[in-house]
Amino acid sequence: MTDQPLDTTVDRLQILLIEDDPGDARLTAIALRDVAPGHELTVVADGGTALTYLRRQPPYLDVRRPDLILLDLNLPGMHGHEVLSAIKHDPGLRSIPVNVLTTSARLDDVITSYQRYANAYVTKPMDLDDYLEVLRQVTRFWSRTARTPEEAA
Repeated sequence: MTDQPLDTTVDRLQILLIEDDPGDARLTAIALRDVAPGHELTVVADGGTALTYLRRQPPYLDVRRPDLILLDLNLPGMHGHEVLSAIKHDPGLRSIPVNVLTTSARLDDVITSYQRYANAYVTKPMDLDDYLEVLRQVTRFWSRTARTPEEAA
């Protein structure tokens, strides 16, 4: 899919993708395997399930805490902004970086996401090569450049 291999010095991330569209989830999984092999991806399709997963409630008692969350906004039940707010207001979850990854380029979605403490807002490119590059940059930043409190401890 791409000619640029991932730098093998990159730490491996546990990524939680909160995405209700099966096609987008599959594309993201395939793209991550291509641009960031070795990262682990878990996909949940709605906000309620995401919060259950993140809080390690049944049936997710033994899951690994994600290093990064990729959050779609247009979710069934809880809107992505509600999920983001719940994560960032939970003392046990708020330090997990949340990158909004959505098709919306609406200014009010961008503003609301940052007001609710998103760590980044990325509009999904429609072009496959551009989408791969976005995922490469996001995973490279969070695995090589940024430091989280858990990593520092």
